[in-house]
Amino acid sequence: MKKINLSISGCMGRMGQQLIKSSKKNRNFKLVSLTENILINKKIAGIKPFKNSVDAFKKSNVIIDFTVPKCTLEILKIASKLKKRVVIGTTGFSKKEENLIKKYSRKIPILKAGNMSLGVNLLMYLTEIASKSLGDNFLSKVYEVHHKNKIDYPSGTAFMLGKGIADGKNKNFYNLIGRKYLNKKSFPYARKINFNSIRKDEVIGEHEVRFSSGKEIIKLNHASFDRALYSQGALTAATWLMSKKAGLYSMRDLLNFK
Repeated sequence: MKKINLSISGCMGRMGQQLIKSSKKNRNFKLVSLTENILINKKIAGIKPFKNSVDAFKKSNVIIDFTVPKCTLEILKIASKLKKRVVIGTTGFSKKEENLIKKYSRKIPILKAGNMSLGVNLLMYLTEIASKSLGDNFLSKVYEVHHKNKIDYPSGTAFMLGKGIADGKNKNFYNLIGRKYLNKKSFPYARKINFNSIRKDEVIGEHEVRFSSGKEIIKLNHASFDRALYSQGALTAATWLMSKKAGLYSMRDLLNFK
């Protein structure tokens, strides 16, 4: 099998660093470029990082992006001109930015996931099934924990789970977003979906969805112990995307969840 030429955007971040390690161990990939949104005057894994540009991505078959929304849109603009595939692991997009991603997906294959973990994507699938089965008699809320340096909240995964709740009820997720709490010991249920985000220590990722009727509570949860599971998932997504036509895909498509 011919190696896939890989570019990693956000190479100085936690996920970028883990992706570099994982890609070096994966025989299916050749790491050809690294990018950051600032100039880096040293080599990383033997490669001098670029800023996002045509030169940075021209040798790539696929770009894996773990940056911030503004950078992601820069990358998509360049990738659409070069006809490069993009795996998006960045989170925190506005509704307007989500629509721009959909627009770019008409030109190039894009796989976007708030979480690259098989387990988390299974949790989202089960959340949707539970929400559909339980109906409006149960209220729901989402709880997540991440390391103290994670800036955005709620996490992209928490929003994925919230969307699973909304999809199960066949409702618009943006109309169901409730209050967003930070570092609260407890938080209430409501007619809308409330979120509570905890930032502490070096926690890689914990997520829990709760459904309550007032008489009983159902909990669905997932905990991550090794960041490598996300980078391995991103590389699996990149490999899968190589055979796809232009379009917007998710881990659910990759995993063939109906």
